[in-house]
Amino acid sequence: MTNDSKRQLSPFQEKWHSIIFEADTTAGRIFDIILLIAILISVAVVMMESVVPLQTRYGDLFHLLEWVFTIIFTIEYLFRVWCSYRPSAYMRSFYGIVDLLCILPTYVEAFYGGAHFLLTIRILRLMRIFRIFKLVPFLNESKQLSLALEKSKRKIFVFLFFIGLLTVVLGAIMYVIESEHNSGFTSIPVSVYWAVVTLTTVGYGDIAPITPLGQTFSAIIMIMGYAIIAVPTGIVTVEMSRIRNKEEVDHRICPHCMREGHDTNADYCKYCGTKL
Repeated sequence: MTNDSKRQLSPFQEKWHSIIFEADTTAGRIFDIILLIAILISVAVVMMESVVPLQTRYGDLFHLLEWVFTIIFTIEYLFRVWCSYRPSAYMRSFYGIVDLLCILPTYVEAFYGGAHFLLTIRILRLMRIFRIFKLVPFLNESKQLSLALEKSKRKIFVFLFFIGLLTVVLGAIMYVIESEHNSGFTSIPVSVYWAVVTLTTVGYGDIAPITPLGQTFSAIIMIMGYAIIAVPTGIVTVEMSRIRNKEEVDHRICPHCMREGHDTNADYCKYCGTKL
């Protein structure tokens, strides 16, 4: 798709595009801050509704407020689509998907039920605070972290695959050791579950070895767990140390691909080449 396929907006739409999608203007900052406050209140309402005494006393009020916020967020979502240069790009973007997921549970709840408390996904929209208050240092750090994770993903995948095999082996060994003496280790899958819990140093305590050999083996696995936890951290740390690009990023949004996180001195989008 070329830049010529970008939709032409009326002056009124362009004005609202600047207010809704950017944070460089006073109006844009006010709009986003009000939106954040609404998101916080709506999430608080959902959380309070899960408390039985509050739900019993203020259930009707919570229900009314939920529909009020849902209608507000629905209008806001439709408005974002209406004043986007490329509506499809916005709807497929991260924030576009999150914005849609913020309003769907209420409608699903109305017709099918059971989706109400999924509305707490609205808290994800608070990620916009990085753009609103122009916390550029945080954007720079998140950029470096995302690049480090991207470069580390293959190593981490191989590491997790190895850990998966290791837990199966350890669980099978513990099953052989404990199965005849311990009613907790009823099968190899249950023993693998115990190995995962022990190797990650979580230690629920619902299943525990009782034989001396089993306890010794368990202690070895616990010590291994501390070393294993350090491996992915080291992988990401090494990749982060290799990243030398410390160019600052800003909060501009590309009108073509709807992505942000560009360098402050960039004239064109680094993802699609559109002029910013």
